[in-house]
Amino acid sequence: MRRRGLDFRRPGRRRLSNVVWWIMCGIVVLVFILIFTKDAQIDSRPSLSRRPYHYDRILEGLNITDEMLSPNSVTRQLSDQISLAKALVVIAKESNNLQYAWELSAQIRNSQSLLSNAATRRTPLTVGESETAVRDMALLLYQAQQLHYDSATMIMRLKAKIQALEEQTSSVNEKSSKYGQIAAEEVPKTLYCLGIRLTTEYFGNPNLQRKLKERKQLDAKLMDNRLYHFCVFSDNILASSVVVNSTALNSKNPYKVVFHLVTDEINYAAMKAWFAMNSFQGATVEVQKFDDFKWLNASYVPVLKQLQDSETQSYYFSGHNDDRRIPIKFRNPKYLSMLNHLRFYIPEVFPALKKVVFLDDDIVVRKDLSGLFSIYLNGNVNGAVETCMETFHRYHKYLNYSHPLIRAHFDPDACGWAFGMNVFDLVEWRKRNVTGIYHYWQERNVDRTLWKLGTLPPGLLTFYGLTKALDPSWHVLGLGYTNVDPKLIEIGAVLHFNGNSKPWLKIGIEKYKPLWEKYVDYTHPLLQQCNFH
Repeated sequence: MRRRGLDFRRPGRRRLSNVVWWIMCGIVVLVFILIFTKDAQIDSRPSLSRRPYHYDRILEGLNITDEMLSPNSVTRQLSDQISLAKALVVIAKESNNLQYAWELSAQIRNSQSLLSNAATRRTPLTVGESETAVRDMALLLYQAQQLHYDSATMIMRLKAKIQALEEQTSSVNEKSSKYGQIAAEEVPKTLYCLGIRLTTEYFGNPNLQRKLKERKQLDAKLMDNRLYHFCVFSDNILASSVVVNSTALNSKNPYKVVFHLVTDEINYAAMKAWFAMNSFQGATVEVQKFDDFKWLNASYVPVLKQLQDSETQSYYFSGHNDDRRIPIKFRNPKYLSMLNHLRFYIPEVFPALKKVVFLDDDIVVRKDLSGLFSIYLNGNVNGAVETCMETFHRYHKYLNYSHPLIRAHFDPDACGWAFGMNVFDLVEWRKRNVTGIYHYWQERNVDRTLWKLGTLPPGLLTFYGLTKALDPSWHVLGLGYTNVDPKLIEIGAVLHFNGNSKPWLKIGIEKYKPLWEKYVDYTHPLLQQCNFH
């Protein structure tokens, strides 16, 4: 009996537990459904709220309407066609297809007129009134495909055109450089006229000859080391006159100023006549010609020896430029002129002097230069203004550092300096045999492998370790080729018109010409006769 009771009660308990289990499962399912429903509502609410704000922000700065955003809008279709057509008009003109460009432009105006009328009446365009315009424009746009006005073709055409323009630009720059160099080298007819008239005066004016004889009595001042000695090597009469005149006018004691001018045989008579006819505030002016220097011969001077070489003569004087990579300026014969290279023979030119200031003929003096003679050079030979504020003016820019001789002896980052206003201690020069150093390097550059151009590179080699840096205000450069800071010009003692744009040429920089012309007396009878103005 007991066993049946037990067996009878077990199924009842099992049914009760099953009901509880199903109820609990239902509750869990309901909880999950509620959670997922809330998540979906939370996710959907921001998207619904963000959409209007997102579109409003995009539309805020655009001149478009809801109609233009509609996928079925005729206005949008016309606008897209007009944008594409405008691009094709440019391409057609570039391809010289003016007829097609004209047709596109006409159809653009027609479509724009339709859009303008619709905007005026404030009603959307209908398919009926725009059908003809859309069809005609579509035909023209499809025609562009037949003309190969696709993007790939146009990219290739534009690349070819860019290459052609670059070649034209290169050719124009080369011609500009060549013509600019020619203009800089040519003697203006006014200067030529002045030279002829002065030469006539020298040989035909007895009063001038008498003055020249009287001036020989001043020879004692030419060797007096208590005076301020300046030297200029030039064949330009007017430029030399400006150097002398500006120095004398700005000197505190012009009677102590002595100028030593050296020129060539051709300009000697004219130069002598000019400085005999004019006075310069009491300054003494001596004129010599380098043809009278007995020591100046091919056995002593490497440049004269090189001039006798047929290859050198062909390189500088033949006019044939077989290697187009060499710029015309590197083939300028003036770089073999003795007037350029005499700066390396100053002790021989002036054997009695101990200190001189060398000046180029393309400078103008604006301050008293007597202070240069009291500068102690600390055992150096050359006092010069350094130009290495930029990397362009360091040694590696002027010299060929692929050559082992250059690489072994000179620091490529050494600071460059400028010729044009230099203080030379001739006592130290003679002691250190600086001219011999110059000969050494000049003889090793017969094939032009150490440097290409001018007298500055051999100067950098010759005076390496023998140069004292001067205050930059003594010598301001760049007035013949670039813009110079007005503050530097204001404080500059010597202004240098280095570059092709010399102030006596038509190609001179106009804003700097008055600085030089200030020291030219345009009322002088000879200058008026030769049309200087």
